[in-house]
Amino acid sequence: MSEEDSDSAVTDSQTEEDGELPVIQLCGLVEELSYGNSALKTETEMFEKYYFRLEPRDHRMPRLSAAEFSQFRGRRKSKARAGDRTAGLTIDQKLELVQKELEDTREEIRHMRANAERDLQYHEAIIEEAEIRWLEIQRAVHDFEKDIVKTISKKKGSILATQKVMKYIEDMNRRRDNMKDKLCLKNVSLKVQKKKMLLQLRQKEEVGEALHDVDFQQLKIENSQFLETIEARNQELIQLKLASGNTLQVLNTYKNKLHRAMEIYNSLDKEILLRNELLGKIEKESIQAEEMSLKGYRKAWNKMKTSNEQLQMVRPPGK
Repeated sequence: MSEEDSDSAVTDSQTEEDGELPVIQLCGLVEELSYGNSALKTETEMFEKYYFRLEPRDHRMPRLSAAEFSQFRGRRKSKARAGDRTAGLTIDQKLELVQKELEDTREEIRHMRANAERDLQYHEAIIEEAEIRWLEIQRAVHDFEKDIVKTISKKKGSILATQKVMKYIEDMNRRRDNMKDKLCLKNVSLKVQKKKMLLQLRQKEEVGEALHDVDFQQLKIENSQFLETIEARNQELIQLKLASGNTLQVLNTYKNKLHRAMEIYNSLDKEILLRNELLGKIEKESIQAEEMSLKGYRKAWNKMKTSNEQLQMVRPPGK
């Protein structure tokens, strides 16, 4: 909703006031105008923010007061009634402006989040340091009550109690001095590390500044060459993958053939074993049959021989 539309709506409402509109229509008109004014206010604030971010401080226009703004608005209404309307932003320009404002807002939120996290870490470190200090104080109070207060309460005004107090104070001072020396050494080492890191950062910045347009062009050429080699290697890899796929298919077919041949070989091997067993049985049976036939032949021969001998014995002599 633009400002001209709101002005036209106001003029329409003013013309319709003469006709004495009912209260419900007046409430709806007021609500619609208030909604349009709030949208225009938000849009104007966003445009002002974008304008003040782009425009230098020296060239910025001063902000108008309420009276000056109403006067400027009255002049603008009179110009609009006369037909002299200024050209506003297009939808694309508004969209581009809103996108830039959204990106800037996100960047501000990111910076705020980083600052908040850093502050949180700082306060957490302070709290941790305070807790450690509180524990040290409690320990010191406990040691003081244990070593000094009990002795003083038992022997008031004695030299031993005074000596213990002085010794305790000297020990505490010595501990603090030792802690101070340790912290000084740590601080010196941290400063040395900081100097090294700053030197490395400065060297990196100098190296970055030393790179000129020629170097960037050379890097672009090398990058394009590397991209071409990568593309060629990718094509070779694709060809090798296709060849390996075909090889796998051929290998699978040969594996299937080998599996079938092994099955045939196993079946033939089993059949050969069965045939050999059958042949062995037949040979055994033939040997047994030959032995039985040889025995029968010997028996028949012996019978014939005995019968011939008996005939010769029975036949008379001289015949």
